[in-house]
Amino acid sequence: MATLHKPLALIAEITHRCPLHCVYCSNPLEMIAAKKELATHDWVRIFQEARQLGVLHLHLTGGEPAARADLKELIQAAHVAGLYTNLITSGIGLNESRLAALVEAGLDHVQLSIQDATEDRANWIAGTKAHAHKIAFAGAVNKLRVAFTVNLVVHRQNLDHLEEMIAFAEQLGPNRLEIAHTQYYGWALKNRAQLMPTREQIEQCMSIVEAAQKRLAGKMRIDCVIPDYYARYPKACMGGWGRRLLLIDPAGQVLPCHAAGVIPDLKFDNVRDRSLEWIWNKSAAFNRFRGEEWMQEPCRSCERRTEDFGGCRCQAFLLTGDMTATDPACSLAPMHHLVTSQQIEKHDLREETTDVSWSYRATVE
Repeated sequence: MATLHKPLALIAEITHRCPLHCVYCSNPLEMIAAKKELATHDWVRIFQEARQLGVLHLHLTGGEPAARADLKELIQAAHVAGLYTNLITSGIGLNESRLAALVEAGLDHVQLSIQDATEDRANWIAGTKAHAHKIAFAGAVNKLRVAFTVNLVVHRQNLDHLEEMIAFAEQLGPNRLEIAHTQYYGWALKNRAQLMPTREQIEQCMSIVEAAQKRLAGKMRIDCVIPDYYARYPKACMGGWGRRLLLIDPAGQVLPCHAAGVIPDLKFDNVRDRSLEWIWNKSAAFNRFRGEEWMQEPCRSCERRTEDFGGCRCQAFLLTGDMTATDPACSLAPMHHLVTSQQIEKHDLREETTDVSWSYRATVE
């Protein structure tokens, strides 16, 4: 059994309600209805339990967290509990006065998602008219004493605009820029053929990012995470399954990551029934992939097993049907061919960008 660490971060999905219809959204395919969401007093208790467990960082997300009328109360409760609070938002539902009230309540950090550099392209990806509001929202953030990150979500459909997107983000005045390649779970997996960038796009992306990092050094930090499919080795899934963080969905189910619910035969406990401390330390789901006993070869004898822990369990299951398989993103994996197929890596779909009949769009429209 691996050494049991205290969790450092809590991702609180306080709602799945969202005004956007992004085709890569990593929320589960069946959203949790508002009537099933945890009440304010539930979250207040959870924040206290999280801090006692050792959590330092709270990420309020969704859906769109601003859809919760009690967002100010939740932030205030997190601040009282001693948590550094990050609001991950589209900005929709937040005007200057409401944002100022959140900061006054104790909000430490705002993370704003941007879909593209121009209004028409950004609104097309978001599935709604949101771009102009995001620009206004960024202006409101810069008037307040709060840390600010802009998150560029990139994929095949907008990666050719990356230089333009970085320049646009720079004008919004963030302290940090995160260039987040789409990760392939949920709707993103269903729409993978339209979203997966080509290898040429990835290589160009890294060149552009390196140049921007040099140009903006000391002014704006730039982080970039490439898709697992193009990495030599897999990432340590969320820092390792049940090792560094936990996620609570709107109905109170506690998971080791966003996508863990796709894995069958795992029962995830609920904070309505169990304490956060019990779930972290004793629940079967959180202990399922701790340690090395569950690993197959080549992971079991690999010298990297304590760094990447066999890769992402959810991705392994989604691609191979086996939750204990080596993540196919790893170049050493027996089924690595699943992420290097000609259909994904070579077939160029950029001429099909006018076709919006993707899985998610067909559902929401």
